[in-house]
Parts: sequence; C-alpha cells; structure tokens
Amino acid sequence: MPQVLAVWCEADGHEVTQICYTGFEDLVAELPTRVDLVFIGAFSETALTAYALSALLRSRGAVTVLGGPHARCYPEDARNYFDYVLGFTDRALVREVLEECAPHRPLGVHRSAKRQPITLPGVRERWKFIAPTLRKAPFLKIVPMLGSLGCPYTCSFCIDSTVPYQQLDSGLLQEDLRFLLGKMRRPRVAWHDPNFGVRFDESMEAIEAAAPPGSIDFLAESSLSLLSEPHLKRLKRNGFQALLPGVESWYDLGGKSRTGASRGMEKVERVSDHVNTLLRYIPYVQTNFVLGLDVDEGTEPFELTKRFLDRTPGAFPGYSLLSAFGRAAPLNLEYQRARRVLPFPFHFLDNNHAMNVRPKHYSWPEFYDQVIGLTDYTFSWRAIARRWNGTSRMVPRWMNLVRAISTEGFGRLRYYREVRRRLDEDRPLRRYFEQETNELPEFFTSQIRRDLGALWGRLPAGALEHDECAYQRSEETRAPAPSVPGT
Repeated sequence: MPQVLAVWCEADGHEVTQICYTGFEDLVAELPTRVDLVFIGAFSETALTAYALSALLRSRGAVTVLGGPHARCYPEDARNYFDYVLGFTDRALVREVLEECAPHRPLGVHRSAKRQPITLPGVRERWKFIAPTLRKAPFLKIVPMLGSLGCPYTCSFCIDSTVPYQQLDSGLLQEDLRFLLGKMRRPRVAWHDPNFGVRFDESMEAIEAAAPPGSIDFLAESSLSLLSEPHLKRLKRNGFQALLPGVESWYDLGGKSRTGASRGMEKVERVSDHVNTLLRYIPYVQTNFVLGLDVDEGTEPFELTKRFLDRTPGAFPGYSLLSAFGRAAPLNLEYQRARRVLPFPFHFLDNNHAMNVRPKHYSWPEFYDQVIGLTDYTFSWRAIARRWNGTSRMVPRWMNLVRAISTEGFGRLRYYREVRRRLDEDRPLRRYFEQETNELPEFFTSQIRRDLGALWGRLPAGALEHDECAYQRSEETRAPAPSVPGT
C-alpha cells in the first residue's frame, strides 16, 4: 500500500520519497530533511517505531498520517500520535488528506473510506518504488502482487473476516506479469491475497495468458479447500513454488481446510494426507496454526499437532499465539467484555512474543509448558532431519534449516523458556500476566529500549501503554440509550 500511495500522490502533482524500512537501516538518517506530509504504514508490532517517527517528523513541521493494519485496529490510540489515522483507504480519501494537509493536535482525526478500493495501481505503475526495495534484498527478490482483496472465510480471529471478497482486474494482472518478464530474467511473485485462487479458473487463466509455464516463480497463501489435486497440477505447471495453507485448529474451521465436521485425530489424518499431496506438486509448503484458541483444552491440541508433524515431515509449521488486535475482529469484543485482554505494548503483538488473550482453559504456566513442548518437538534435530529428508529440492531444504536454527525456531524456543521461567520467579511479570497490575515489567521495557535504539528517545510519553478495551468502550458509547417505559 505505501507503493500505491506513492503512485497516487505523484499523479496528483506532489514530489514523493518512499522509504522501505527493513529493520537494518539508520531510519533517522534516511528521512528527508524537509517534508510537508508523511504517510506511515505499520503493523501493530511496529507501531512504537511509527509513533516515535511521527513525533520526530512533527517536531520538524510535518503533518503525519498513519495507515495500515495498526490504524485499522487501534485508531483510538493512534490518534494521540498522528494528525490523521486512516482505515480503509482509497484515492479519494488520500486526495482529501493531501488537499487539507493540516495538523490536528492534540488529537488526530480518524477517517475511512466505505470499502477497500475497487482497483489499485499495478506493478508497472509501482515499479519506480518497487525496484529500490528489491535492491535491498540480498538473495530472494520477490515482487508483491494482489489478485484479490478481502476474504470469503470468516475465521473469528482474522482482520479480513468481515471484509467482502473482491477479485481485481485480470487484465491489469496480465499486463503486470508481462511487464515483469521484460524487467527480470525469472521473476518471483508473491501473491499477497488473504486467500489466493478463490476464483481459481479466472486467476489461472489470467496467469496462463501472460506468462509461459516456467517463466515466473509464484508463492501464495491459500486454503486447503481450494487445493484439490487437479488444481495442484495446474499450479505446478504454472510455476508455483510455495504455498501457505491455514490449518489453524484441529477442532474448528473445517470449511477452510476442506475437512467438514472432522475433528481431532480424524482431521489430523485428513489434513496430513492432503498436505502430503501438496508436497508431491509444490516444493515448499508451510502449514499455519493458531495456538490458544478457546476450543483448545488440555494436552490434546498440542499432541495432535505433533502427530501431524510425524505424518507430514516435509511441511514447515508456522505457529501463532492467539492475539486480539483491537478492532481487527468482532470476536475481540467478547474478549474485552470478559476482561481477558492484556495491555501488552504493541511492540510484542507479532503473534509470538506475547499472547494478549488470557487462555480460557489453561493457566499461563500450563499454556507455556505446552507451547514449549510443541516448539521443542518441532525444532528438535530429529524433526529438522526428517523435514530435510521430506523436502525434495535443495533450496526449500536450506530454507527450512535456516528458519529452524534462527530466531524463528531456536530463538523462539529460548524466548518461550525465559518467559516460562519468569512466570515462576519474576513476581512483577507474573502479576502482569495475571492482570493484577498494569505496570509493565522491566523484562519487556528493556526489550523495547534495545530494539528502538536511537528512536527510544523520541517515543512519546505514554506510548508504552494503551487502553486494551478501547474497542468495547467505543461500541458502548455509540450504542443508543435504552428506552425507558413511561409511567
């Protein structure tokens, strides 16, 4: 979306500089010295960086705008630190902000389009802003594309669950693929659709019309319900090298995994057979799971995932701890009303470094014991060796190995063990987890200080805290007062 904004702003006659922050640059040094208006796109895990940048840029006279997932999920908090906070964003809304370009302080304004855009600038229009980002990638240079917006599924924890699905223009898609073939020897394209291939034939016909088989490598997130064997044969023929289907739960969401009412071990067996079929056609498969859902209880959910790993050694499992991102999903209202949401700083809301929903059927030590057991099983040397042998090609083998021994595997296991130790030994941290206090433990503060580096000093007062029930309070304020019968 930052590339899209850059195209729209240039088309309206503005001088535009885009900076893609990968986490390694000296971000302060890269900022333009004179700027009138700054759009910042951020996930919640980068919100504190965005808040610090906004404070710095405002001190230099700029008007600041926040967009992206964090702006959609936490507009009440973001308004404290930005002049504009945008929800759904289309060209008309961007033009409105550009024309007004006024500071709104101490509280910014929240604006949103009625829906997502009908069309977006394609790769050709965005290339000026894509190319510098690709140059920063040392090895895998991947071009982001979208074939659709929204999602037909209604996963209760997902930000796209309430966004209507819409297919984007297939003609533009074909034009973009032809453009890429003229720019790169063998492009790699990642489809950023929440679920690629919902209209499978339409999507594949567009790809086949533009790109000869084997000319482009594709990666996509999809659902098992879309990945029948005939579809897999067609994907393989058209260069799909990686698929990321969501399994999520062994007790729920059977429609997404094409398992219907199957639960427990029956679902494990069906999903495992399906994923093994994927691996016969697609070199790299990542299966995604959410840990800590309310349907989970006891050791069984974690043991079932271990059995899945045993039966499907070639798939790389991606685990996310259940997180409630503000307004992201209607289910979050239920968590807030039940006082189950913890006010972890946004910095830790990356689905792994903190679970901000108190588990329904586990104490915190019990939950972390299960997570540690599963993570240890997943990234044991035995499992790594089986994953290596269960993968047919060398590049996917090395990707699995590197992911396992890096911060995603070994590093995450160390982190979980440290949190678990502190749940027993660090009284302030345990009281924070048990919602007995909102005072942030030093264990978390020190991590933020280290990660923000030079931007720590620019972090506005109060940015480490937020109202974890802001969504609920806003809904209660909007609700009409109950009528009182006359006497």
